[in-house]
Amino acid sequence: MIVGTSITVLRPGEPVVDRFHNAIPGKPVEERVDNVLIAPGTTAELEASRPEGAVVAFTLHFPKGYSKSLEGCHVKLPAPWEGTYRVIGAPRPYMDANTPTRWHMPVEVEDAHG
Repeated sequence: MIVGTSITVLRPGEPVVDRFHNAIPGKPVEERVDNVLIAPGTTAELEASRPEGAVVAFTLHFPKGYSKSLEGCHVKLPAPWEGTYRVIGAPRPYMDANTPTRWHMPVEVEDAHG
């Protein structure tokens, strides 16, 4: 039987105001998600469909039942993939009827530096 691993989703925190009265992102809100499959990235970034050259580090397969938006989020992966990665775009799940496994939403992530 295939079993996924636990990861941490980092959701953007509520904006706060800095000393110059500019809104800046607040502290990220952490959410643990269990049973996520982690697959190496693809070579899709080499195609014309990725004109900005996003490099897919991994494709994460989220379990059925997870329905929150991941747009604008980051994820922290455990060892041996340890690191923080940015979610690319706004992932959407497949139709449950078309996915006989326990996973239904592929989420592409890229390295996030800085």
